Amino acid sequence: MPMMRRARVSDHRTLVECVHRWWGDSRTPAEARELSLLLPRLFLQFFAGTSLVAEDSTGVKAFLVGLHSADNEEDAYIHFVGVDPALRGRGLGRGLYTAFFERAAEAGRREVRAVTSPGNAGSIAFHRALGFALVPGDDEVDGVPVHRDYDGPGQDRVCFRKRTGA
Repeated sequence: MPMMRRARVSDHRTLVECVHRWWGDSRTPAEARELSLLLPRLFLQFFAGTSLVAEDSTGVKAFLVGLHSADNEEDAYIHFVGVDPALRGRGLGRGLYTAFFERAAEAGRREVRAVTSPGNAGSIAFHRALGFALVPGDDEVDGVPVHRDYDGPGQDRVCFRKRTGA
């Protein structure tokens, strides 16, 4: 099983390359590049201490980019998670989330939030299985609350929250 460690700024290029590779089978190269734009270097420059990387001797196998809110000392947010497709379903993603929850709780964070796209059924199911609650939205799609235009016009999102137990 890969070892987990705090992320470093120097991981940025590797994580972007992982996004291109790992999502290349389900997206066009242009779509995978667009997805990697959700991981600008600033996330590792300012939030490496709250982000995690799982790796073994062959390289990065999974990562979680998360942060503790600067404006609300009780909140944390998981921004982006990636797991090597060859290792999905083996608990690696769950392990990263669990470690993030534990570290957030130790820092006094009482709630972890996350968002995903309404069409990402796998992500919705994963978050629900981890105990995230769906945040009521202003619309509903297939029984799931949706926040219309959450990230701009046409950028609808499903929002989640989970208590940490802190």
